[in-house]
Amino acid sequence: MIKQLKIFFIVILAITHLSAEEVNYRYENIAENLSHPWAIAVIDDNNILFTELSGSLRIIEEGILNPQPITGVPEVLFAGQGGLSGLILDPNFASNSILYISFSSPDKGKKTNTLEVVSAKLVSGSLIEVKTIFKASPSRKTAAHYGARMAFLDDGTLLITSGDGFNYREQAQYLDNHFGKIIRINTDGSIPEDNPFLSDKNVKPEIWSYGHRNLQGIVIVNGVVYENEHGPMGGDELNIVLPSKNYGWPAITYGKDYSGATISPFTQKEGMEQPIKYWVPSIAPSGMAFYEGTLFPSWNNSLFVSALVPGDVRRLELSGTKIINEEILFSDLGRIRDVATSPDGSLILATDGPNGKLVRVINK
Repeated sequence: MIKQLKIFFIVILAITHLSAEEVNYRYENIAENLSHPWAIAVIDDNNILFTELSGSLRIIEEGILNPQPITGVPEVLFAGQGGLSGLILDPNFASNSILYISFSSPDKGKKTNTLEVVSAKLVSGSLIEVKTIFKASPSRKTAAHYGARMAFLDDGTLLITSGDGFNYREQAQYLDNHFGKIIRINTDGSIPEDNPFLSDKNVKPEIWSYGHRNLQGIVIVNGVVYENEHGPMGGDELNIVLPSKNYGWPAITYGKDYSGATISPFTQKEGMEQPIKYWVPSIAPSGMAFYEGTLFPSWNNSLFVSALVPGDVRRLELSGTKIINEEILFSDLGRIRDVATSPDGSLILATDGPNGKLVRVINK
C-alpha cells in the first residue's frame, strides 16, 4: 500500500501542464506541512529562506527543509493578518549574511501593535545583531493590513510597504502617519537625504508615496517600481510608483465596501495617480516577482503576481511598462501567498494556510 501511494505521489507531481502559450511545466514539492508560509527569499538554487506567519524563519538547505527553525527571531503578534511577514536579503548577502524581516510587533503592556522591520545577520542557524530599523507610527488596535513587503532600489535604499490598518483608511491621505504608505529608508534606519517630504516638519520623513491600501507585492524592474495592493470588494491595483505621488485610497477606488456600500463615488481625481491595471472582482494579490530566466523563455519580461482568490498566479506580460497580456497559471494549487524566481529559471511558490507548501515550477 505504501509503495502504491509513493507511485501515486510521483505521478501527481509529474503531471505536465499546458498554458495558453503552450509552456510545459510540472511541480516539485520542496517543503510541506508548513505553518502559513508568507515570504520567500532565494539564496541560490538549493538554499531558500522563508517566513511562516506564525513566527518562524525557516531554511531549505541543499534542497532539504531543516526541521529546526532559525533562532533569534523577534517576538511577533500572530493574530488576524499579523505575524512574521516580509523577508528580503541584503544585496551583499553572499558576503555579509545580512537580511531584513518585517512583522507585526506587539506593544508591551498595551493592546496595540505596529509594523516593525529589523536587520539581522544569519550565522549558523541563528539571527544575531538584530536591530530595529523601522517602526510604523502610530500603533493600531487592529491586526490587519500591514503591507510588510520590501524591495531595494538601485541606490541601495530600502522600500517598505505599510498598509492602512483597515480601520484607519482615511489616514492614508495624510502625511503625519505611516498608514497606507511606502516607506524609504537606508539600511541602518536613517532617512535618505533626497526623500520627498523632508522639508515639512509635520510630515513623517520616511514617507516615499501615499494613498495606498494594503500593499502586498513590490518589485523593481529597470528602475521602475511596481506595486500591487488589495482593494476592498473589487479594485485590486497594480501601480507604477513614483516618489511623492498620491495613489488615491480611499478618495478614489474601483471597489466597494464589503457591505456593498460606496466608499467613494470617484475613480479619478486630479493629483491622484491611476493604476496601470485593476481587478474587479478582486483576485487578492499577494507576492510579486519579475521573470527573466532561461527555463521558460516565453515568460520573459513578465510580472508574476500571486493571488489568494480563488487562488492562482497572474502572468502579466510587459511591453515597456505597459501590460499587453494577462495569463492565469497554477490555479490547481489553491491560494498562493508568494512567488519568487530562482537563478536556474524555476519559479518558487508558497501556498497559503496552516498546511502550506513550497512548490518549485520546472519544465518537463
